[in-house]
Amino acid sequence: MIEAGSFLAAARSRGFELISGVPCSYLTPFINRVIDDDAVRYVAAANEGDAVAIAAGSELGGVPAIAMFQNSGLGNAVSPLTSLTHVFKLPVLLIVTLRGEPGGPPDEPQHSLMGAITLEILQSMKIPWEYFPDDEDQVEAVLDKALAAMKETQRPFALAMRKGTVKPSPIRTRLQQKDVGAQTCTNKEATHRRRDMLLAIQQASLAPDIVIATTGYTGRELFACEDRENQLYMVGSMGCAPSLGLGLALCRPERNVTVIDGDGAAMMRMGSMTTIGYERPTNLVHILLDNHVHESTGAQSTVSRSIDFCAIAAACGYPAVYRVNDPQELTDLLKRKDPQLKFIHVPILPGIPENLGRPASTPAEVASRLRKFMDRK
Repeated sequence: MIEAGSFLAAARSRGFELISGVPCSYLTPFINRVIDDDAVRYVAAANEGDAVAIAAGSELGGVPAIAMFQNSGLGNAVSPLTSLTHVFKLPVLLIVTLRGEPGGPPDEPQHSLMGAITLEILQSMKIPWEYFPDDEDQVEAVLDKALAAMKETQRPFALAMRKGTVKPSPIRTRLQQKDVGAQTCTNKEATHRRRDMLLAIQQASLAPDIVIATTGYTGRELFACEDRENQLYMVGSMGCAPSLGLGLALCRPERNVTVIDGDGAAMMRMGSMTTIGYERPTNLVHILLDNHVHESTGAQSTVSRSIDFCAIAAACGYPAVYRVNDPQELTDLLKRKDPQLKFIHVPILPGIPENLGRPASTPAEVASRLRKFMDRK
């Protein structure tokens, strides 16, 4: 067994400054040590996929990051691992436990199948892996191997953690309880389409700002309005845009980050709002364009007509919550630039322009362009 602090110190010395995760009993000593360490930022994710997206956002912003979770949640992380970190080339270090490992210690029945296929799943996703070190002398070599692989491929590397790898470490720190956020909003009906609101967002965007658009027509239409080097167009990884934006906002506090979300995507990973509302980065704006349909897949209805997103955001801890249905009002609101986390619900009419194109650059090129923009501006 190793001391959790030994691995953490070696990881910090190699630049890892943010860790996002979901607890597991195998991870307990390590995650406890991470939470107690003031030199690294721990972000408690609502689920495993969000942890990957948060770490990916941090890495995109120039701060190497780790996502750690139980292997039973690996399936939840498949979407961002295959369509976010892979296509955008975001090398996140993964720590995945091996509950139910064949030949390993007895475990609960729900872990037996996942334990048998965990490493196969990693290999199927083209994620190289190594066992988490169980000897102090192995720590630096394992980390260096992971870093070398990530540098070469620009994609994740996984460390598979067996039971009893890390010595016990009791937790001292508890998450600080925070007040519930703002009051809810008055109802407003949709009066404009997505394009009008995207143009309003671009009008309010200043030179250093970063804009992340959710997957589907939102990213494509933002590109069609005007392609800018400060914009990132998500593909796949549906529902992960807010978590990616959170990781980016936390590691680049000098920049305003605007995430353009959709009703279907928000409902798919609504747990991310709990993490964002707790962390409350003052440089993040979460805009939700709500047209009540999954438009890019044939306009099938979502259930958003029965949901009060503003009330949910307020209950999750967002300190400033708004509902806006007018483009100029949205532009004016965004131009205020007052330093606090904001949630803006924007009802919109369905419909897209004819012959809507797609971004001319690949996702990896868009991510690379954004990195250069952040380094230069």
